[in-house]
Amino acid sequence: MSLGAADVARFVAFRPRLEAIAYRLLGSAAEAEDAVQETFLRWQAAEVERIEVPEAWLTKVLTNLCLNQLASARARRETYVGQWLPEPLLAGDPMLGPAETAEQRESLSYAVLALMERLSPPERAVYVLRAAFGYSHRELAEVLDLSEAACQQLLHRAKKHIAGAKVRTEIDEGAARRVVEAFLAAAASGRTDSLVALLTADAISIGDGGGKVPARTKAFEGATAVARFIRGLFKPSPAKRALTGGATEIYAWTANGDPAVVAVVDGRVIGVMCLQVTADGIAAIRAQANPDKLRRATEQFAARDHGQPLLEGF
Repeated sequence: MSLGAADVARFVAFRPRLEAIAYRLLGSAAEAEDAVQETFLRWQAAEVERIEVPEAWLTKVLTNLCLNQLASARARRETYVGQWLPEPLLAGDPMLGPAETAEQRESLSYAVLALMERLSPPERAVYVLRAAFGYSHRELAEVLDLSEAACQQLLHRAKKHIAGAKVRTEIDEGAARRVVEAFLAAAASGRTDSLVALLTADAISIGDGGGKVPARTKAFEGATAVARFIRGLFKPSPAKRALTGGATEIYAWTANGDPAVVAVVDGRVIGVMCLQVTADGIAAIRAQANPDKLRRATEQFAARDHGQPLLEGF
């Protein structure tokens, strides 16, 4: 069924919200785009004139597509090589969606997106739609075909899992840059103690290479172990340049609201390192190096003023 111009325009206007919902649900920009495109095809085939509340209908269709995707993704991740981390989104990416409230920003943080992997698909859907988009329990019940009481229970369980994350310190863009600058200065100093001073005692470092880029399958744990790893990571060498295909430039950015180190070779983002900052220091370093999860970051990097690199020549 062909859509009229007004129906197409209505979908286009709502598309950014659908993309933001799908990204938070799936942790993947590419999969989010696919889910939104499939939602459009369902919209195109529907008897639109019979749909009383199009935005609610679209949200329901998208959410159920994402729930199906999450179920199959769990099976795929059992065979994933190494650690699985979400796809990071650089500041300015429209897919980040709303970030006006503390709850919205928290639901988007890289640490919470990683923790959401522990949730069941329905728990994840309830948490995302409630925390990030303010859906009422009545609306959640309609989207998920559940009772309001069931949605409340799912939300309670989801929040209990998410509460396991250390409380991150909310900082503005300027403060985030200063955190990255201090981190890079310590990393490039060659001194482990400089890095240890920035980390919490129980800091961790996790990397996702997806089997395509070398990455340790187990997390580094403890400030000293993490500091030694980071010191070696930022030590220039011909072998690293051969591995990356050229000299690496390092930029300060934010990703998912967190301070981030962005590594670039010839305009291509080869790594995004998100720093989870708490009142006691940097509690976690989560590095995404899987090239399949950095294509959108490369596009966003090229489209925005990225200034001068803080470090180069690696």
